[in-house]
Amino acid sequence: MSATTKRRGPNPYAEMQALAAIFGFVFLVCVVIWAAAWIGTTDGDESPPGFPPALIVELVIGTYTWPGAGATAAVVVLSVLVAAAVIGIVVAVALRKRREVDVDRAVKYLAQPRDLRRATTKGVAEIATRLDLDGIDPPGVLIGKTVRGETKLWGSWEDMHVDIWGPRTGKTATRAIPNIVAAPGPAVVTSNKRDVVDATRLSRMRRGRVWVFDPQAQAGEPASWYWDPLTYVGDSIVRAVKMTGRFSSINRPDHARSDAYFEPAAEDLIANMLLAASIEGLPITQVYTWLTRPTDDTPERILRARGHDMSADAVDNVIISPDRQRAGVYGTAAQIMSFLIAPGVTEWVTPGSNPNRPQFDYLSFVKEGADTLYLLSEETNKMAAPLVLALTAALAEAAENFGIASPGGRVDVPILFVLDEAANVCPWKALPDKYSHFGSRGIVMMTILQSWAQGAAAWGDTGMAKLWGAANVRVYGGGVLDTKFLGDLSSSSGIFEPEVKSTSHKVHDLWEKNVTNSSRSEPVLDVPDLASMPRGRAFVQYSGMKPALVRTIPWWEGPYADEIRASLARFEPGGTGGPLGPLDVDPTDPPVRLDKVA
Repeated sequence: MSATTKRRGPNPYAEMQALAAIFGFVFLVCVVIWAAAWIGTTDGDESPPGFPPALIVELVIGTYTWPGAGATAAVVVLSVLVAAAVIGIVVAVALRKRREVDVDRAVKYLAQPRDLRRATTKGVAEIATRLDLDGIDPPGVLIGKTVRGETKLWGSWEDMHVDIWGPRTGKTATRAIPNIVAAPGPAVVTSNKRDVVDATRLSRMRRGRVWVFDPQAQAGEPASWYWDPLTYVGDSIVRAVKMTGRFSSINRPDHARSDAYFEPAAEDLIANMLLAASIEGLPITQVYTWLTRPTDDTPERILRARGHDMSADAVDNVIISPDRQRAGVYGTAAQIMSFLIAPGVTEWVTPGSNPNRPQFDYLSFVKEGADTLYLLSEETNKMAAPLVLALTAALAEAAENFGIASPGGRVDVPILFVLDEAANVCPWKALPDKYSHFGSRGIVMMTILQSWAQGAAAWGDTGMAKLWGAANVRVYGGGVLDTKFLGDLSSSSGIFEPEVKSTSHKVHDLWEKNVTNSSRSEPVLDVPDLASMPRGRAFVQYSGMKPALVRTIPWWEGPYADEIRASLARFEPGGTGGPLGPLDVDPTDPPVRLDKVA
């Protein structure tokens, strides 16, 4: 049983505490009467005794005469003032206890502000100085405040985050929105809903260009720009293989079994066709067209003409294979690339009928300014998910390479990735292996999941454990019923040994008692505590520090609240302004905090 729910049994000091309360009340009454006597005493009256209880004794035995009406009036006034003060104290204590929740009782056994110095504003500012990020504001990624002391806690600009929040527990309002708005450099956001776009878009427009990738019309965004995935492939078969793996992983999670022949052969075929289309300057939709024509040797001829003989041989080998074998490979490949058949998807990845639309340059995005990219995909219909994953991974890889080539091996301004609903929208199978490395390059990632099981479904149990272990900041926001996961968190909360007192009385003397002390080991927070943790609280594990209980800070309590409200009023359905193109704002326009405007 935990620190928040343990039973202490009968209070062995109850009688003593009751007596102390009675004596305290009597003494307070004596003080009021004594003070009133001094106030009401005139020049002709006898001075009251110097000790309040002595005054009462002398009044009772008649050795002291009460000063009169003035002193009586003073008793009334002082009684009212003292009563008001007592009521005020009682109300203040009651309000403080009302703001506290049951789980807060465990705070004294968890990390105290002194234990979390590296995560305080001063601590992360010192880390920013070490990283040559003195001028960057804010100093890190906001997490919340300590429950007692209201000390703000942050992740530094080299920390990686993994969050697990159950449905409707406040992850968007307290983790995603505040940090997206405040991100000093480029920001990449994945989601399956438009709410985060509507809330943060105005703030991000003031920092740079805003790009919303919305192939499934989650936010009703028109295709005012496009991204050609083949710009990532270039003339590299290595990149073509990577992109193919990202496409195929959406329908086949990393831990799932695959066909021993057809799926690998299909992925090889797709990679070679992606390379052929890229070097020939063709749209990616041409790959799907080739896959519907198993005897079309155009990709083989393109590859051979450009000196990619091995890739050309691989395509030719599939074309000349027996009919059933060829049909199996082409059919599997076409299934992997089937997301290209949706018109709502293709207009986002090809010039289409409007070649004057701006093309998204993922390399410039990570190197210049403070642009924002929102990547939206439905949770159940994953038609857009392969492209969301491909673009997210391309950006992360470009940022990594940019960091490697930069002074100190880091990007000069941190790049923030908020991967909300990552397991559904962006299940990048290489993410657990690369996670810790990104932080060293100035690429800060916040992967947000609804449960441990959701992550395990995307990356397997081993991959999810690796991702969780690679994070420097691990946040649990409540709303989860997975007893195994909660049991692990409970174990990490620590052990304490509450003192249990038992009292026994002698038969013939109720005032004489024996008090026996004993102790038992209990987790600071047990599974029921964590399962029932209310909104507004989060359990945070920092690498190298004791775990902490944190009060989360929703955006409406933050410095950008007015600007976020203005953004919602403008961009929510029925708002005052319609969707904007990526060039609708001057990227040189500095960010403006509306709450600071007079």
